[in-house]
Amino acid sequence: MTKTTRIFGANSLKFKSRSRETARTRWLTLLTRCLRLPLYFLIALLCIVGSPVLAKVPGSINSLSQLPINSTISLAVPTDAASLLQQGKVLYSNGNFAKAVEVLQQAVQIYKQQGESLALAATLGNLSLAYQQLGAWSQAQQAITESLNLLQEPDKNQNLQIFAQSLDIQGRLQLAMGKSEAALATWQQTEEIYKQADNQSGVVRSLINQAQAWRTQGFYPRAIKTLDRISQTLKSQPDSLEKTVSLRSLGDALLVLGDLKKSREALEESLIIAQNLKSSADIGASLFSLGNNARKQNQKEQAIAYYQKTVAVSPSPLTKVQAQLNHLGLLIKDKEWAKVQTLLPSIESHLKQLPLSRASIYARVNFSQSLAKVKSGVLQASRHSFYSGLSTKDSAKLLASAIQQSRTLGDKRAEAYALKSLGGLYEETKQWSEAQDLTRQGLALAQSSNAPEITYALEWQLGRLLWAQKDINGAIAAYDAAVDTLESLRKDLVVNKDVVNQDVQFDFRDSVEPVYRQSVELLLQSQKGKPNEEILDKARERIEALQLAELDDFFQEACLQGQKVALDRVVDKDNSKAAILYPIILRDELQVIVKIPQQPLESYSTKISQREVEQLLIKLRRNLVDPTATKIVQTQSQEVYSWLLKPIESQLQQSGVDTLVFVLDGPLRNLPMAALYDGKQYLVEKYAIALSVGLQLLDPKPLVKQQLRALTAGLTMPPPGFPKFAPLLAIKSEFDGIAKAGVSTTSLLDGDFKKKNLESEIDAASFNIVHLATHGQFSSRLEDTFILDFDGQINVKDFDTLFHSQSKTVVELLVLSACQTATGDSRAALGLAGAAVRAGARSTIASLWQIDDESTAMFVSAFYRELKSGKITKAEAVHRAQLQLLKHPNYRAPSFWSAYVLIGNWL
Repeated sequence: MTKTTRIFGANSLKFKSRSRETARTRWLTLLTRCLRLPLYFLIALLCIVGSPVLAKVPGSINSLSQLPINSTISLAVPTDAASLLQQGKVLYSNGNFAKAVEVLQQAVQIYKQQGESLALAATLGNLSLAYQQLGAWSQAQQAITESLNLLQEPDKNQNLQIFAQSLDIQGRLQLAMGKSEAALATWQQTEEIYKQADNQSGVVRSLINQAQAWRTQGFYPRAIKTLDRISQTLKSQPDSLEKTVSLRSLGDALLVLGDLKKSREALEESLIIAQNLKSSADIGASLFSLGNNARKQNQKEQAIAYYQKTVAVSPSPLTKVQAQLNHLGLLIKDKEWAKVQTLLPSIESHLKQLPLSRASIYARVNFSQSLAKVKSGVLQASRHSFYSGLSTKDSAKLLASAIQQSRTLGDKRAEAYALKSLGGLYEETKQWSEAQDLTRQGLALAQSSNAPEITYALEWQLGRLLWAQKDINGAIAAYDAAVDTLESLRKDLVVNKDVVNQDVQFDFRDSVEPVYRQSVELLLQSQKGKPNEEILDKARERIEALQLAELDDFFQEACLQGQKVALDRVVDKDNSKAAILYPIILRDELQVIVKIPQQPLESYSTKISQREVEQLLIKLRRNLVDPTATKIVQTQSQEVYSWLLKPIESQLQQSGVDTLVFVLDGPLRNLPMAALYDGKQYLVEKYAIALSVGLQLLDPKPLVKQQLRALTAGLTMPPPGFPKFAPLLAIKSEFDGIAKAGVSTTSLLDGDFKKKNLESEIDAASFNIVHLATHGQFSSRLEDTFILDFDGQINVKDFDTLFHSQSKTVVELLVLSACQTATGDSRAALGLAGAAVRAGARSTIASLWQIDDESTAMFVSAFYRELKSGKITKAEAVHRAQLQLLKHPNYRAPSFWSAYVLIGNWL
């Protein structure tokens, strides 16, 4: 870029002068005056929840704030120290954590001099909590340890409240440092102490904490049971401000867990109590949480109505801004620019009213990012009259203000977040040097503040900047660091958002998925046309990590556990005839990595944009369900065949491969690979086909060596309330076919097919096959992925408790013979993969769309006959059953035979 086109020209600041702070201030001012180029930095605005606040004296509650899961300690103290403690409380509540630490340290010294051990213990607990907000873990640990040591004296039973609250704070620290088991034990101890003190509010807080700890360890059912206990405890309590806040905390916790129905019920009850008590602050807070619940359920209009009511009712400028920012995010998502234009001035007005705090800084940064998103959107929509009212300078002013305010607060974490956004602004204006300098500054601050949710974003940003400057090795290192940080953060991102900074929220598709996908693209580009097996292996491992992260995000918890064996080891073993294909959809090409038995990894690619790939896949998926569209299906599927298989078809033939295992990416997962067409034959006519969720299998063993024992369950008529599902009148024929194939069966039909009966049968007997002939739906939304039983629906999130028998026998094969992917959902197969993983079965057979009832019975009978008849793999048994349908005069169209897919162990 020449001097005449650079935004700052020769005077651009490098932050290397001795008068650093003065230079920074001058540079920030200059930025707000001069920056003119458009921005495209995307912000994901989700639920924004402030930092923990101080509770008042036990027995009362601050109605202006939400009761925290971990309260800090308030205590009557001598005058001088009392004023310091009150000052520290105000500073903490306003988000000025660094200054709060200074003031509380002074109070600590006074109490030590006065020998006030109880007051000292309480103040040290508060000091620990302030340190935690700054990410100063060692200082936080020292403070809380000293506090608890003071409370371990013989008369500690006289100070149960203080002791319990200090333990609360210790548990928070333990969880933040990744010690979830220790945190759980601490909060269980806290619960018992609150019971001794007859403090029901404390008991509720302890139980919510325990649910959080269970969730962090991946024990979803235990978390739910704990939250159910909270519900029962709250029912017996009289209406009070404490109860409305506790119910709201419960509703928010259930929202994070994905139990949206129970979350809404708790939040609605919280709102009713707040309205009865005429507490405007609590009414506003409950309305805000209800808006977030509706938003999570994609109920846009309802969410907006809640946010608007929040603004009208809440006395808190911060709550108003948070509601408006979430409202704005919904409008931006749907490109409702006229409504956006109406909302912007109100947000600006409320932002000006915010007192200085971390939350207000994040609000300003998020608003600046929203302005950038709006500007990009209106430009694309050619709404120039609206655009004329927006300026890049507006975003720059907000960011400059946010940086200065974060320095005033001494809040390195907030400063890192603002610097990240400012660096992103420079990135969009292609001022690489300035952007890189800002990004590295922010990265150093984020790392020193133990803020991984900001660190990974800065590492990703640095990777993009280095890539743009052709520093490939540096870019790879930065992307590797971002992925490593994401992996360490993954549990927090999906199941423990209340531990990481609540103001930095994540939309998986915008903020997580691109890191992995761009990293893979960068790795493959680094080969420079010369295939490198080490790089190829790293690339496929990274795309698998993306898919596992996507599943974790789907379930809102870590979902893959157990002993696994690498697919390559299975493929390379003696007499293996399976090859593995890893298609990867990138921005400008479709890359395929292939593993053939006893051969090194190789790859090939097709130059085609991601958009073109996705458009064709959507069209093909729509045509596949139409029995009359065979010709167009062949034409479209032949093009997909040319991408995935044509370059390797001769090698597959020469190697004697008879089974293809696909680890599919993105919308490819919605397609049955069996229907790919080479111009003469479908792929199913040449190979057995299986799908894998990742690069590893759970304890791969053949099923044919075992006696086949199946639990069959089905519904001939859908339950009331599900009118869109048709009767399945051929189920009895389907079950008869399984029995005639020689499989030992136990059946639950219609009224006997209930979740509790299914669970008890699996627990009581050793079935290696569970065959469910019932309607079901797979979706990219957890709450819309289910199967039907006689009483209604069984959600996929319950599959782990449903199919994991207490006996030692693992379900080898789960068959879902009448399910379908949600119409119009391009990522619906995510729900299918989730069902397979959640059930814990080694293999799952399911249908991608609803199929003719009689052809289903024919396929099922043929599959079990083949499986029982000889030593063939499950993949081969599916293959032969599909061929029988293909050869039947009534079922030749791909819509009948191609929908069945085998996921997992193909042996």
